[in-house]
Amino acid sequence: MPATTLTRRTALGAAIVLPTIARAQDVWPSRSVRIIVPYAAGGGTDVTTRAIAEQLTARFGRSFVVENRPGANGIVGTEAVARSAPDGYTLGAQTSTHIMARQLGPLPYDPVTDFTLLSITARYPMVMMASMRAPFQNVAGLIAAARAQPGGVPQGTSDAQSSFAARQFALRAGIELNEVPYRGSGAYLADLTAGHLPVAWGSPATAAALVASGQVRVIGVTSPQRSPYLPEVPTLTEAGVPGTDFVGWFAILAPARLPTAIATQLNTAINEIIATPAMRARYATLGNEAAPMDLEQLQALMRSDDAKWEQATRDGLIRRAP
Repeated sequence: MPATTLTRRTALGAAIVLPTIARAQDVWPSRSVRIIVPYAAGGGTDVTTRAIAEQLTARFGRSFVVENRPGANGIVGTEAVARSAPDGYTLGAQTSTHIMARQLGPLPYDPVTDFTLLSITARYPMVMMASMRAPFQNVAGLIAAARAQPGGVPQGTSDAQSSFAARQFALRAGIELNEVPYRGSGAYLADLTAGHLPVAWGSPATAAALVASGQVRVIGVTSPQRSPYLPEVPTLTEAGVPGTDFVGWFAILAPARLPTAIATQLNTAINEIIATPAMRARYATLGNEAAPMDLEQLQALMRSDDAKWEQATRDGLIRRAP
């Protein structure tokens, strides 16, 4: 066979093989994916994210690894996501706090334009948890204690949304409570269960295991109606404090400029996962409700939340850091 013929055939074979290899390398995911949770382990964001990560691992055949990176009320971990390559291998877990945070002070990123929102994995109210060792057993008892000792009853918060719920409650109830901020809801649990902290605010996912083990009681929820997962717990309006409604969300997001194909894959996968009977049953133990949305609806939600929290700041319900 002439050398020129062999060379041409070799070149033709390379021309066929190389694009095939390139296409194989472009298939996502070709390696493990990390999901950064910007709060301590054990809180509602962490628990819900781990449930989703487990299912994503099974679906894609690649490990989706949860990495807790707390600090600065979620800013440290969130900035790490914003600065990561938009290749689908670094994702972030978030709550409604993500949008609200810009009202609290300067951020090293833009919570809307520096991210691609991939899914609202769950919606939930905030719950008011009381230690079993607290000197009160309901909202009326807490209000009476606060009026007897203004500023003397501490309430734990862990992020902007729990702080908002706590501040809104105190304002509407006409009382003064001593807010104690923690680095994630997982961080205040020891103080709450030991009785050093009489009251704390968090998601139902944070409260679920503690309620089941009898370590805390939930005395109020911020949803307009009672939670189907905590049917015996009154709403704060029912407890005599109207104007305290709040429903938050958990989410999975990625850096901005994530390729649409990967964003669509993840959005579809997570929406299908949270709609399965198994995940709905898991959510029932966490007090979460599924909230599937497509990518356009998610972008609209970010914009509407941004406007809502800006108005809340003008109304004095969110206090900017000095």
